[in-house]
Amino acid sequence: MNIQTNPSLVDKLAAEYVLGTLRGGARRRFESLLRRHDVLRIAVAEWQDRLHPMAEFAPAAQPSAAVWPAIEAKLGLSSKPQRKRPFWFELREDISFWRGLGMFSTTAAIILTSLLLTKQLQPLPAAVPTPASYIAMLSNDQAQPIAVVTGDAQNGQMTVKVVTAQTIAADKSLELWAVPKDGPPRSLGLLTANGSVTLALPANATPQSIPLLAVTLEPKGGSPNPNGPTGPIVFKGAWVQI
Repeated sequence: MNIQTNPSLVDKLAAEYVLGTLRGGARRRFESLLRRHDVLRIAVAEWQDRLHPMAEFAPAAQPSAAVWPAIEAKLGLSSKPQRKRPFWFELREDISFWRGLGMFSTTAAIILTSLLLTKQLQPLPAAVPTPASYIAMLSNDQAQPIAVVTGDAQNGQMTVKVVTAQTIAADKSLELWAVPKDGPPRSLGLLTANGSVTLALPANATPQSIPLLAVTLEPKGGSPNPNGPTGPIVFKGAWVQI
């Protein structure tokens, strides 16, 4: 049967496909037809337009406790409970993304940094040319640039310039962290909510050993935990060599 000539059947199948009630072989055959027939794609799009707004008003539903063990068993995964990992483990899982983002934005960051250094930072003596060796553009979750970090390996210094002023409570501080490939993050120092600050650049703070920089919101004076940050991450970015 050529379902294209049967509008009522097209409409019924499209509705079931969007609702998720069309399953098994029938669903696979319908998806195969979708790739070849515009009339089916149009019908599916129309049903999506009708039904998707309803999802905005649907209350959130939590799956039962048996759902995840069943999925793990089906996929052959261990169902043993795992301890919650420190947040920097999740950061490391994002390193490839942030490194790619950093490399993509390196040219723009260099231009921006040059302008900032020229117009707003104290000029270096002409007799000591010390171009930045490393750079990072730190962004928030909305991909908004917040700060530019430049590293001068020759003088062992790093400059953090906040390009989007931050508003923080009087009892809070912004703290910069180096997130290494292994081990907990290492504090690099406290930042200002606006303007720039110069910090010491550790000798081994290269992108190979420290691929990511992150800033957390900590109690006044910095994290009380000597082993790492305690507050939420407010911005972060890849540490790249230029």
